[in-house]
Amino acid sequence: MTEPIKTDVLIIGAGPCGLFAVFELGLLDMKAHLVDILDKIGGQCAELYPEKPIYDIPGIPMCTGKSLVDSLMEQIKPFGAQFHLQEMVESIERIGDPLFRVKTDAGKTFECKVVLIAAGGGSFQPKRPPIPGIEAYEEKSVFYAVRKMEAFRGKRLLIVGGGDSALDWTLNLAPIASHLTLLHRRDQFRAAPDSVNKMMTLVGEGKIDFVLGQVTELQGEGGAIEKALVKRNDGSNFEIACDAILPFFGLTMKLGPVANWGIAMKDGELIPVDTGTFETNVPGIFAIGDINWYPGKLKLILSGFHEGALMAQKAYQYCFPGKRLVFQYTTSSTSLQKKLGVAGTR
Repeated sequence: MTEPIKTDVLIIGAGPCGLFAVFELGLLDMKAHLVDILDKIGGQCAELYPEKPIYDIPGIPMCTGKSLVDSLMEQIKPFGAQFHLQEMVESIERIGDPLFRVKTDAGKTFECKVVLIAAGGGSFQPKRPPIPGIEAYEEKSVFYAVRKMEAFRGKRLLIVGGGDSALDWTLNLAPIASHLTLLHRRDQFRAAPDSVNKMMTLVGEGKIDFVLGQVTELQGEGGAIEKALVKRNDGSNFEIACDAILPFFGLTMKLGPVANWGIAMKDGELIPVDTGTFETNVPGIFAIGDINWYPGKLKLILSGFHEGALMAQKAYQYCFPGKRLVFQYTTSSTSLQKKLGVAGTR
């Protein structure tokens, strides 16, 4: 039996909302550990669109998923958060008031006064296209996410799908691919109209191809794709020579054990919270980001940042019961500036 790891707050999920929560908690002298099922810090930003532009972070006209995560990591440096990656929380047990015992599938045990769920939609996996034998090509020439655009420079690419991800990556990769084909089963898209218009312009200019149909077979040796066999909507067959395929069929979000933690759920997928504190129906357990629900909820990173700030105010009461919390601004508080290591720098 390993010795329990003791901390003020255990954060489940190391995406942008979980990272910013470290900052808000740290300003109020609460220490945090973070557990994430992924092998990297950054959640969906790091896993799905590290190089995709993000335009709606306040005060930052444009950043990528990776640069946002890098900035958040720099911002929370003073607070010494510790990360436990490739682990999934299996159980949460109340053992005191306030005190929780949390266990992961890696055999670790945490004891904390507050649990914060910032797990996005839970652990997520890309939906696999129904193509026989596709497993042999995955992570070799079939990729469900673009982590480095340069890896596709000069390649013959086949992008499959009709949503935002498929259209966005068609536009982003077209300039660097030697040839790019977008394949979708119909001529209607679930993507932003502007992206669709830009894609059709590229087709009209002969810079990319657009084919209606579905992949029925992959051919190539040793995990390296040479061509995809496609059945067109008119019933005819067609071959597309390609070096890599990027299928964007959406994600399967798996909550895993969350539903077994005694927390109230909405539609089996979301966690209702109080909008003043973002606390769940279980005192001491909070939820911020995409995994929570309340009337008017918007699944935006900036919303999760706001939720994290209010959550920290209530979490303080559990970590320091009976202690009065004095609200301060980082722009004027010398004590907060000392915590951030910026006191006396102006």
